[in-house]
Amino acid sequence: MDHISSHPLYKVHTIDSAMSSLWDFYRKHFLPLFATSFVMGLILQYLSTLVNITELQSLTDVNEIMAKLKDYIWPMLIVSLCGLLFTTMLHYYVIYNPLDKESTIFRCLLKSLRYFIPYLIIVILLAFAGSVALFLGLLLLVIGILFAAIYIMTIFLFILPAMMVEGPNIANTISRSVTLAHRKFWSNIGWTAVFVIILLVATTILSGFILLPFTGTFLKSFTNPEEATALIEITTKPLYIILSAMLNAVTFPLLPIFACILYFNGRAREEIQTEPPVPTDYTDGKVRVEDLYAKPFSDENEKKPEEN
Repeated sequence: MDHISSHPLYKVHTIDSAMSSLWDFYRKHFLPLFATSFVMGLILQYLSTLVNITELQSLTDVNEIMAKLKDYIWPMLIVSLCGLLFTTMLHYYVIYNPLDKESTIFRCLLKSLRYFIPYLIIVILLAFAGSVALFLGLLLLVIGILFAAIYIMTIFLFILPAMMVEGPNIANTISRSVTLAHRKFWSNIGWTAVFVIILLVATTILSGFILLPFTGTFLKSFTNPEEATALIEITTKPLYIILSAMLNAVTFPLLPIFACILYFNGRAREEIQTEPPVPTDYTDGKVRVEDLYAKPFSDENEKKPEEN
């Protein structure tokens, strides 16, 4: 397998080159990314139907509500774990498939299992830290919450690429993620904000197309409060599950690609900063080839030999 620096996303990026590389990689690997994300979306959508929120609307007793919520813990936990597993697999594919064509989706699934438990632990730790950051951001109202959310998202994006390239060491992954996120801090924050906005706009537009077959039910839920449960029941219909899975298949692969761009950009900048400078002053007294050639005269400061 080639060295990681030969990865097509491994270079110093600008915001323009980052978005261009994101689109080029997405277009080149669209079919495997779309197919994998579509299957993932179908599984997650089906598992989500096991959590029937409409049952809670008919309950008035607090104890019954809490008991019903306890029944939903396992389905919600399974959905979360499956989502993290698919995320890990897609990151592994984005990093290693361009370097090794034998790294198919199925092989990446098996290889990514090595990173799943460390990733799960880091996500739990980040969730606690993120809760604190969001609470502090709440003190600064809307601007503080938005900045805290983007900051947490930026660090989160570095986690899996750093872990998969540098090893599944939890402490090192956290340290490297924070370090790379804070190097060129405002650029990373700005790029993440732009990416999130683009993703939200694309998701909103595509979601509108998904809801077109259910426009009648959607409008009734607003005009008639008694029809509100019908809106929730839409999510259990096979057509909605398939369309939502397709939406997920179009947008979700952008996340691991952008995460790798951020990480590889940070790594490439590190290498530039750690490269030894090229010596320009020769103080060792040795004669070099360059010294045997006459240096050009300056028209402004020196006269040419024939003018003397």
